[in-house]
Amino acid sequence: MMICHRQRHWLTGLLLGLGLVSAQAALSQALEAQTPEQVIASRLAEADPNMPIASITPSIAPGLYEVTLAAGMTLFTTIDGEYFVLGDLYSVGTAGLANVSEQRRSDQRASLLAAVPEDDMVIFAPAGEVRATVTVFTDVDCFYCQKFHSEVPDLNDIGVRVRYLAWPRSGVGGESYRKIASAWCSDNPQQALTQLKRKRDVPDNVCPGNPVADQMALGEKVGVRGTPAIVLENGTLLGGYVPHRTLAAQLGLD
Repeated sequence: MMICHRQRHWLTGLLLGLGLVSAQAALSQALEAQTPEQVIASRLAEADPNMPIASITPSIAPGLYEVTLAAGMTLFTTIDGEYFVLGDLYSVGTAGLANVSEQRRSDQRASLLAAVPEDDMVIFAPAGEVRATVTVFTDVDCFYCQKFHSEVPDLNDIGVRVRYLAWPRSGVGGESYRKIASAWCSDNPQQALTQLKRKRDVPDNVCPGNPVADQMALGEKVGVRGTPAIVLENGTLLGGYVPHRTLAAQLGLD
């Protein structure tokens, strides 16, 4: 039987259409065989193969999944990964708005810091009862870190224990790194750190295996962007210098 040009064109379109339907059906079946987490990971990888995804979990909001990146940033996606929102998630209640994302970050910070051995910290503790503890990422050459440190005795006097972690802003290998690593490696880290924050020299002593680089990496995960960065026991992050009286009030010790 002869097929005219118009029939051939129609038949070709039909076959192509059937092929497209078949391909879409195959894709649909493949997606159905995957978990939402796998689908979302695939879609994000298509957009950016180098996206450093740390975790994908269902969010508290129905229909949305929470994607945490290695650097700590969070985004929310639809279940098929077609759309995402970059920013914080809020809940609406009788008490007003609550930042669900920040609460989750606080929980994660508290968990991360709980895993750090206190032997790797430089700690200034009260002589008497400890009423609260703050963990501070610090740099010896930062003016506001020096100012905060001058008020540590005042914090100790009201029962606040200060735990220091190193976060030299110049990075590993810089002058500030050598100074703070030397303090951590000294026989008396508290005294050496205090000397440096008073702009006095300490012997150069960068010991192998010092924890400064690891603490800087931890700071990135916690969300540190500058120093001093004060983390409360519940994981709340206070970026920048906070006067000791203001900090005491935030801790409920005023």
